[in-house]
Amino acid sequence: MQALEGLAARIDAALPQTQCTRCGYADCAAYAQAIADGEAGIDQCPPGGAQGIARLAALTGQAVRPLNPRFGVEGPRSVVVIDESWCIGCTLCIKACPTDAIVGANKLMHTVMEQHCTGCELCIPACPVDCMALENASGQATGWAAWSPEEARHARLRYGQHQERLAREAQEENARLAGQASDAASPPPEKGNPQPPPATDGKQAAIAAALARARARRPA
Repeated sequence: MQALEGLAARIDAALPQTQCTRCGYADCAAYAQAIADGEAGIDQCPPGGAQGIARLAALTGQAVRPLNPRFGVEGPRSVVVIDESWCIGCTLCIKACPTDAIVGANKLMHTVMEQHCTGCELCIPACPVDCMALENASGQATGWAAWSPEEARHARLRYGQHQERLAREAQEENARLAGQASDAASPPPEKGNPQPPPATDGKQAAIAAALARARARRPA
């Protein structure tokens, strides 16, 4: 996850951390950095709503403005639910979730851990059978009135863990591919009398001994 300093870090702390990308950036940290660099407006975060814009205005010294409708509208906090009767276990929603709030396995039913879901909606277009839907989790409350600082901190923590997992898996995959390339580049074994494989258990040792006895009985 991007390490932020100074104004960018303070802006990031004022964002709800849904990681929804509706602002046009890859995550909340990238949006915060763009605001600090003067490359993005303070009116691009629908989950933060009007109160979020007011917070960003106070941090940046800019004037308060309405939410830019190009990026969405302010609304209640939502959580995703899965219609289990339609779920085909494709794992696409699991891969799309920025906080690892969806659990399941290939060809097995998936489910959402609501306490980790930010309502980012990224999993919904990923579902090929349209078995995912949003449920209102905050009633009439919208923006920061529907999203507490504790929930934002938890979402940031989950996203950081998600990023660390992806980096770890990428390293493991690179190591696996490097091993395959090394094996492919290795010279073929020298021709000659085949040697029995090294014994790794009792059965293999017995086979190796039998082959050795058979070779010893062959006429010269």
